[in-house]
Amino acid sequence: MTGWEVDQIHIKNLEVFGKHGVFPEENRLGQKFLINATLYMQTREAGLKDDLTKSIHYGEVSQFMTKFMVEHTFRLIETAAEQMARAVLLEFPAMNRITLEICKPWAPIGLPLEAVSVEITRGWHRAYVAVGSNLGEKEEYIQNGIEVLRWDEDCVVERVSQLLSTKPYGVLEQPDFLNGMIELRTLLSPEELLHLLHEIEKAANRERKIHWGPRTLDLDIIFYDDYVVDQEKLQIPHPDMQNREFVLKPLAELAPYFRHPLNRKTVKQMLEELTN
Repeated sequence: MTGWEVDQIHIKNLEVFGKHGVFPEENRLGQKFLINATLYMQTREAGLKDDLTKSIHYGEVSQFMTKFMVEHTFRLIETAAEQMARAVLLEFPAMNRITLEICKPWAPIGLPLEAVSVEITRGWHRAYVAVGSNLGEKEEYIQNGIEVLRWDEDCVVERVSQLLSTKPYGVLEQPDFLNGMIELRTLLSPEELLHLLHEIEKAANRERKIHWGPRTLDLDIIFYDDYVVDQEKLQIPHPDMQNREFVLKPLAELAPYFRHPLNRKTVKQMLEELTN
């Protein structure tokens, strides 16, 4: 049992009225929609204690989704589903994930069909982000970067490691670094999170002139759940993390038994192998 998506609450065929559609008359007159939702969370404590406050009130979720559909207007039901899923996850923090289907009966396409629907699954992800600086007010740059993450609605900074003073890696003729690790819950995809981190670095006047060179602020995705991503500009897990004590040491403070999805070693094992 992972504690991430064990139990489910189902809401089926919630009938709502909304003004969503590509055609102007759809936005003006509105029509009926049906919503199906699967809410992922842990219900064991609520079940054992017979206590609704330990669960998610499906009536409140239903009211929230109904209100959302009435108060917003979108051309695409894809957009309605995307925006509603995000809004529900932010409104009900005990929910880990949601599968949401928005069904449009009798969609106006000039053909006999019962309905068209869009179904998506969205949820919170756990990421570990390395943070470092070796120029200027190093600790201030790091703390400011963490605060920007705290302000972002799609991110929750859960824990931050101690900051370590470390020798430079790669290019040795540069000042010592301060390094740490951030444990993050996020609704952002890996690519969206990378974009946000780059924007935070840019705001801290980060310049990418020398590979492994000095920088005001460095933010690197080390893990994102157990995802493996291999793109030109994004690799997860970080491809060189197992060789970097300044990454493994603060990571071991937060998640010593997190397993690398490729080599299956724990962070603690990798750190011991590197330092012994």
